[in-house]
Amino acid sequence: MGGSKIDSVKFSSVSIILPAINETYSFRKTVDVILATCKPADICEFFIVLCDKSTSECIQTAEFIRDAGYPVPVVIYYQQKPFVGMAMREAFERVKGSHVIMMSTDLETDPDLVVKFIELEKQRPEGIVTASRWIRGGKFSGYNVFKYVLNFIFQKLLSCLFLTSCTDLTYGYRIFPTDLMRSIRWEETKHPFFLETALKPLRLGVKFTEVPAVWEARTEGESQNSFFRNFAYFKPELRIRFMKKDMILRKNKNPDDAEVE
Repeated sequence: MGGSKIDSVKFSSVSIILPAINETYSFRKTVDVILATCKPADICEFFIVLCDKSTSECIQTAEFIRDAGYPVPVVIYYQQKPFVGMAMREAFERVKGSHVIMMSTDLETDPDLVVKFIELEKQRPEGIVTASRWIRGGKFSGYNVFKYVLNFIFQKLLSCLFLTSCTDLTYGYRIFPTDLMRSIRWEETKHPFFLETALKPLRLGVKFTEVPAVWEARTEGESQNSFFRNFAYFKPELRIRFMKKDMILRKNKNPDDAEVE
């Protein structure tokens, strides 16, 4: 992608996407930690995404955050199409920062890492900084043992198949250039979307930097990613690996007309 708009991007500020369904105190803590550790000037906005499954308590929490008078703008957006992948895709088209962070509101994505993401992205703003639970300093806490073993095997298979040194391609906690996210033709609508956001940029030659992350099981609400949904990752993995590169980039500029599986 040499000489492209993506290669010449500069960091000005980051939009932080926060999808929320049933989180309350972990939601508020996520925002509070980011505000306590980051410079307000580095954050363009908190972009909260709600859906028809968002509980009344979660919606009230989002409204409290919006109206609390924080030094950073807070936007509440109701997604138009179902599933978490579409929530992210719709948010990518609407955020205002030069960069965008994709994370959760249940503390399974450590908000203390945001300041490190921003620091590293400023050094190489055309690249992607991503969290890894598998490198030195990273770990899992409260993770299902069987799922842990399968995750390890799957990560090794992915790194071999995509010829990458990245160690945690399924953990969807990353900072990206916003223009890059808008240039890619996204296809996944559910949780495999998080894998897609790593694999397609890798195929395009985007450089990744990993930082260690400690994953801790959520203590409130119920996860929307069941164990058996993990098997849905295999199909997009193979399709993306053998996809022609010109098919990865979007030709249609209207996100509402984007191809949806």
